[in-house]
Amino acid sequence: MIEQKSSPAAPALRPVRGTALCAIGALALAALAWVVRAVWHLRLAAAGEPVSGPPDQGGGVHRPLNTLEDSYHLVDSVGSSVTAVCAIAFLFWLDRMRDNARALSGAEPRYSYPWLWLGWIVPVVNLWIPRGLVADVHRSVFPEHRLPAVVNGWWGLWLAGLAGGVGLIYADDTDEVIVRAYHGVLPLVAADLVIVAAAGAAALMISTLTAAQQRRVDELARAA
Repeated sequence: MIEQKSSPAAPALRPVRGTALCAIGALALAALAWVVRAVWHLRLAAAGEPVSGPPDQGGGVHRPLNTLEDSYHLVDSVGSSVTAVCAIAFLFWLDRMRDNARALSGAEPRYSYPWLWLGWIVPVVNLWIPRGLVADVHRSVFPEHRLPAVVNGWWGLWLAGLAGGVGLIYADDTDEVIVRAYHGVLPLVAADLVIVAAAGAAALMISTLTAAQQRRVDELARAA
């Protein structure tokens, strides 16, 4: 039986390796989806805008989409669905890591449970709370260690992907993004690649923090 440095109310340690693998797999699929999106942006730019003009003709008139534009709508829908699944898998991993950190350290998390979900969507505070949630997982168990550099790297790439409304959250609808691809594809592709890099950094971060926490659990088991 593992002795835990925790208060009587602290939760028991929860298995996290499987959750980590699921989150990493979901991130790989999300990265692939954004690579495909970047390819379609380039295909739209190479094809050029049809002589009939943009899909939205103005005044509530929309012309029929051509085959390439129609396929981009499918790519966009699939990519958005995969990204949503990835977000859920990531948050379930973070939830388990937070519970284990509380059990190992005996300290309450700096941010209460609702912020695990709200911290990503509430304006302004979403610029620092998600990073804080992840950082607390490591610091509460390893206060004597520096925060792994991959955490800051992941967060910097995440913020870069959000910047300008051309990355994870589009300010325009799908047809307007198609027009952007026709007339200025480079910012779209750059945002796509930043998000792919952010997904890779997130996967590395999950692997790093999960392994570190597991080592602490193993140390306690040997000591017991």
